[in-house]
Amino acid sequence: MSKKVNIKTIAADLNVSPSTVSKALKDSHEISEETRKKIQAYAKYYNYKPNSLALSLRNQRTMTLGLIVPEIVHHFFSRVIYGVESVANEKDYNLMICLSKDNLEKEKQNIEMLTNGSVDGLLVSVAKETFEKGDFSHFEHLLEQGFPIVFFDRVPDNINTDKVVVDDVAGGYKATMHLIENGLKKIGILSTPPHVTVGNDRERGYRKALKENKINIEDSYTIHINEKEDISQQIAQLLKLPDRPKGLFAVNEKYAAIALQEAKKLDINIPEELSVIGFTDGYISKYTSPTLTTIAQHGYTMGAKAAEMLLNKLLNKTDNSLGQTYVISTNVVKREST
Repeated sequence: MSKKVNIKTIAADLNVSPSTVSKALKDSHEISEETRKKIQAYAKYYNYKPNSLALSLRNQRTMTLGLIVPEIVHHFFSRVIYGVESVANEKDYNLMICLSKDNLEKEKQNIEMLTNGSVDGLLVSVAKETFEKGDFSHFEHLLEQGFPIVFFDRVPDNINTDKVVVDDVAGGYKATMHLIENGLKKIGILSTPPHVTVGNDRERGYRKALKENKINIEDSYTIHINEKEDISQQIAQLLKLPDRPKGLFAVNEKYAAIALQEAKKLDINIPEELSVIGFTDGYISKYTSPTLTTIAQHGYTMGAKAAEMLLNKLLNKTDNSLGQTYVISTNVVKREST
């Protein structure tokens, strides 16, 4: 049991080629099942594991992808991570995850650490503060050096590389149309500040639906949430209006859940007196009371596609400057809140 083995010694002992051993250890179906099982049993008996460091040095790769997300507790981002990892693992890649906490300097620190020889490419959902300050120099510098990046969800418009996005405008439109189709005309929106692209696009869809149906867009019904202040208080002010909306579209799950809480405090019945629809079909939507109608944005699909695009850059050496945008469709998930 103390015998030290490597690919060459396994090959010699079993009278096969080193490439056959390598393929067997990767569970390749290019060789027979009998040979594959024999090699795997031999390696297991001697507790042999491939030297990933040596492999990466030989290939001039780390065999690791870097992933930067604003937060990890959010159901959407957890689904994205699962999608990325599933695709990465199929190609023998590992995943290194960092949190920006929606902070520009933290995002820059993450990038500096990850691109210092730790990863082969980056997947990034950009921090809110980066959009707020309009500083994308850290990404531009990497792309100038030819470092592979794929943006997803929150993407910068003016940087030309691959991106994976949800059709946020269509999602906002579908959410608002759902309320209109339920007979509502007084419809408000809980949105992000305009510099946050996803909120801005969902608001565009909201306005498009109202305009098409000749419904007035009331300025007092539009709340751009400042998350540095009390969110509940901002939403409560809308619900306390003398002529308050009868329908409410929240551009994310958190705002929608807080709206349900504030409506309950004000004895507003859901959905009889106020219908609420959110965005992102996570655990919160399923377990609020009443359960929350929402727009599903398919985080797993987004993560899987983003990883696929990045790996295509790495493995097929595609041009980093030829940016493609892959758009994922949304759908309404109907529940009790409407």
